Amino acid sequence: MAETLTKTFTPYQPKPDEEYMNKNQLNHFRAILNNWKSDLSHDIDKTVHTMQDEVTMFADPNDRASQESDMALELRNRDRERKLIKKIDETLRNIDADEYGYCEGCGVEIGLKRLEARPTATLCIDCKTLDEMRERQVAK
Repeated sequence: MAETLTKTFTPYQPKPDEEYMNKNQLNHFRAILNNWKSDLSHDIDKTVHTMQDEVTMFADPNDRASQESDMALELRNRDRERKLIKKIDETLRNIDADEYGYCEGCGVEIGLKRLEARPTATLCIDCKTLDEMRERQVAK
C-alpha cells in the first residue's frame, strides 16, 4: 500500500464517555496527518536533489536507458506522493471545518481504528466495501 505511515504514533485511547471527534481526537489526527505530510515532503525534496546530483551521461545506451527507467519510476512514485499530500491537505481542511471522521456516503462515524489505519479515509467500511464492489463490476 502506497499510503503507509513511516512514523509510529501512539494509538488514541478514548475515555469511556468521550464524545466522538472531540478536540483531543481531532488534534491527534491533525498531528498524524501533519507528520505524514512532512515525511512525504521531505522524501520528495530528497528525490529532487538526488536526481539533480546523479544526472550522468553514460556512454553505454543500456546504462543510459536503465538510468532513465529508474528516474521515470521514481518520478511516478513522487507524483503519487504529491497527490497524497493534496489528499492530506484536504483532510486537514475537513478537520478544521469539523467535518472529519464521518462517512461522506452515509454520515455514520468512520471510527478511530479505521482512521488511524487510513487517516485520509472518507468512507466507513461498509460504504467503501460497496464502492469497491461497484468498481469491480464496472471493470468487468
